[in-house]
Amino acid sequence: MSAAQTPRGPSSGRRFTAGIRTSDSDRRFLEALHQFIEREKKHLRCPEEGADELRYTVHRSAFNQVIGQVTAYKRLLVAIKLEYDDTIRELQRREEEARATRRTTAASESRLKSLLTCQRRAAHLRDRISSLQRETAELQEDIKREKTSKEQSTWMPGLTVAESENPEALERYLRDLEAQRGALLDRKSQCVPLEVKTKLDAELQAAEHRRDRLSAENDRLTVLYKRLKCVWDCLSSWEEEGQQVPLQELLGSTLENIRQADEMDEDTCGIKQLFEDQEPTGVDSSKLLADYLDRFLELFDSAQYEDAALIAARAPRGVLSNTDTMEMFKGVEGFQGLLPPPFLFFWALLFTASADAKLSAPLSLQGISCALQCGALQLVTYAVTQKKLTFSEDLGDILTEHAQKNPGVADLCLTLATIVYEACRLNRKVALSMCRRGLIHSAAEFLNHCEDLTAEDCMWVLCHSPSLSLLQLLTEPPQDGAAILSVGVACAVLLVDPQQQLLALQLLDSFMTRGREGLEEVIMGDCGASVDVWTDVVSLCSELKRDDLSRTVLSILLSQSGTRIVSPDPDGARLVEHIYL
Repeated sequence: MSAAQTPRGPSSGRRFTAGIRTSDSDRRFLEALHQFIEREKKHLRCPEEGADELRYTVHRSAFNQVIGQVTAYKRLLVAIKLEYDDTIRELQRREEEARATRRTTAASESRLKSLLTCQRRAAHLRDRISSLQRETAELQEDIKREKTSKEQSTWMPGLTVAESENPEALERYLRDLEAQRGALLDRKSQCVPLEVKTKLDAELQAAEHRRDRLSAENDRLTVLYKRLKCVWDCLSSWEEEGQQVPLQELLGSTLENIRQADEMDEDTCGIKQLFEDQEPTGVDSSKLLADYLDRFLELFDSAQYEDAALIAARAPRGVLSNTDTMEMFKGVEGFQGLLPPPFLFFWALLFTASADAKLSAPLSLQGISCALQCGALQLVTYAVTQKKLTFSEDLGDILTEHAQKNPGVADLCLTLATIVYEACRLNRKVALSMCRRGLIHSAAEFLNHCEDLTAEDCMWVLCHSPSLSLLQLLTEPPQDGAAILSVGVACAVLLVDPQQQLLALQLLDSFMTRGREGLEEVIMGDCGASVDVWTDVVSLCSELKRDDLSRTVLSILLSQSGTRIVSPDPDGARLVEHIYL
């Protein structure tokens, strides 16, 4: 039968591609593989068309057999399989979302129909209200007696009597059951029967045995080819040189040279280099990768999560060191060990990574969150200080949030957050972390020496960590320049915010402790605020019933009418007395 013909009999549903030469062993393997697929589909009763989980499982098992059979393109097939699995998982996720949307729509329609039905029945129920009220009162008495005698009894597992009578509680209970059923179905779809796994293991061992046998045969043929090529070269040279040496003598010397070459150790290297272009590189690494994947899944399925985490962390090329693996560990339910599986995976990633390696940003966030939940601050400190993570603003925010919720470890977490913010050049959050640790003077000095920080950034820090000391340090001008914050602008902004009004008033009162002259000196030296800004301060102080401050500031402004410039801005220098009258 030619390669273009279509085979008949048990394999009549298959066609071999024309022009492709297929060995008998490959043809038998393909026929056995197709028979396996048809038998499994028939046994599992898979539909012939449309998406189906069982048919996908059967074809995935068949694909694994193909990968185990071939040697030349295993890496390509493994990559195709991984991409195919990712695509299937994405389609499954979208299908689950579509089903959830359809369920929500059906539930809404059901509620709407129920509402319309109730409205239609309301007209018929009005004449029965009196009798129903009496019956309702009797039923309520019965329910009270039943609750008194059976307070702890349940009608459904996990529901009390009161919850069993509450429609909303019953709906929540139904949603929980549906979610649990969906999770169980998802997990079931990822499993294969134990018989299939045993059969695949046996076939894999047989394939490895065949591969070893063929490899030995290939080495033997390689040596034979090399010997024949040597003889052929000698004969060709003998013929070209005019047959000056007798043929028998030439063959004798040639065979002796071949025998001596076989005894040399370098001959083995020469044989390997002779055919190194016939086999693609990376076969050993692909086999190693497959071994890691198989070992990881075996340990994970048997609940040996610590060993599985170490295997995943040590897998080559980071194929298992990703967020998908972390999600697998996070999806473990009912774990009874001391440390949760996600924490074990994060720990393994940290201590198996090379000195200059860093975890990806998503893995860093998930790992730090898990470590903080477990209270493993030493591990978090090690990861941050040794720069094992990819620093980001979100990572610093996680540490800051944990510090705010846990005052006992706030100083350590804020210190680590400061390291992260400094690495990301988030200077205003660096200053905010200092303020929350009580380092007010250090924060003020840091803000004054940061060239890329603006007055708005300083006000942001001040509003998130209100402090009179910080405000005084930021508004106090140095000897050789202007203050980073204008007193008038800062007070005008703070007085508008109801939560910061007291801070602004405290600053103005601190100037008033030195009398009117002290406040006047501040206002006249505040070159960053115009007359309009101080006018707003007067108005806001008056609204807050601080007439003493408003009158003092107004008096200072009026006393300087036309004689001095409060602001270097010509527009801000205009001082019109009648606007205050």
